[in-house]
Amino acid sequence: MQALTLDKLLSYRNDISIPDLAAGEALIELRLAGICATDLELVQGYAGFSGILGHEFVGTVVAVADDKHLDWLNRRVVGSINIGCNACEVCRSDGPEHCLNRKVLGIRGKDGVFADYFSLPVTNLYAVPSAVPDQAAVFTEPLAAALRVVKQIASLPISEVAVVGPGRLGMLIAKVLSLAGYRVTLLGRSTSSLALPKQWQLATGLTTEIPDNCFDCVVDASGQAAGFAEALRIVKPRGTLVLKSTFAANAALDLSKVVVYEINIIGSRCGPFADALALLAQNKLPVETMIDGQYPLSDGLAAFAHAAQAGVRKILLQPAKLPADCPVETG
Repeated sequence: MQALTLDKLLSYRNDISIPDLAAGEALIELRLAGICATDLELVQGYAGFSGILGHEFVGTVVAVADDKHLDWLNRRVVGSINIGCNACEVCRSDGPEHCLNRKVLGIRGKDGVFADYFSLPVTNLYAVPSAVPDQAAVFTEPLAAALRVVKQIASLPISEVAVVGPGRLGMLIAKVLSLAGYRVTLLGRSTSSLALPKQWQLATGLTTEIPDNCFDCVVDASGQAAGFAEALRIVKPRGTLVLKSTFAANAALDLSKVVVYEINIIGSRCGPFADALALLAQNKLPVETMIDGQYPLSDGLAAFAHAAQAGVRKILLQPAKLPADCPVETG
């Protein structure tokens, strides 16, 4: 099969074996996959991953390892990305997201979805409602990550939030916070980067025009060390800073404000897939407007180059021929 692989350098190959299934796994045929900021950072050396990249997807289940999972065959699915050891206390009490021995789809110890076929445990799968088209379903993973922020700050006395970074994830975070009743301002470095957020009816502003120490809560979704520094600058003393960015960088960060002003820092990662699918089914987020290009896997290197350009939001990858001719049961 064809796949995009990373071994220090990103390459396209068409001689990769279709993965064998372990017990409890499903074989999934790719329909669409999204390139995200983490994928771009992995290519730059973040986390030292090697293998097939990709973790945002919608696909069709074409085989299962166990007869007890036959009802998943031909279903259109998305999937959570963390695969825990299922033996440690963290897995048993909190789930796989923070298991020290976990594998992470396309990020850590598990080949990802930028391929014709890939595998995941059936327990990670979620059936896509028929009301959600592929080009919306492919946003399930980042939307779930955005919803995680809502859950994390729900118990805090916060009414106004700034989101730094008007890219793919930043827009989703700002929108779900707005839908949850928060007063949200999405901040960017240029007026052009704020054009689409304004179409989403989000309040916007230029980060450089925001005074120091003026927001009770700031979410950094910039994907850059400079964005984190700006987020730290504008959060109030004893305020809350939610970190969503993962990036490969060796830049020195001045964290003295965290200590002196007792800033509450919250790391934020994966979120609830079922809630994300339900929200997509309600058609309250025009996620398709973030799609800036769609490439076949064979043009994956060009797709990555496009995704890395400033101002580009979501670039999608697809097989050479979309598997739309397959019979699909939508759950």
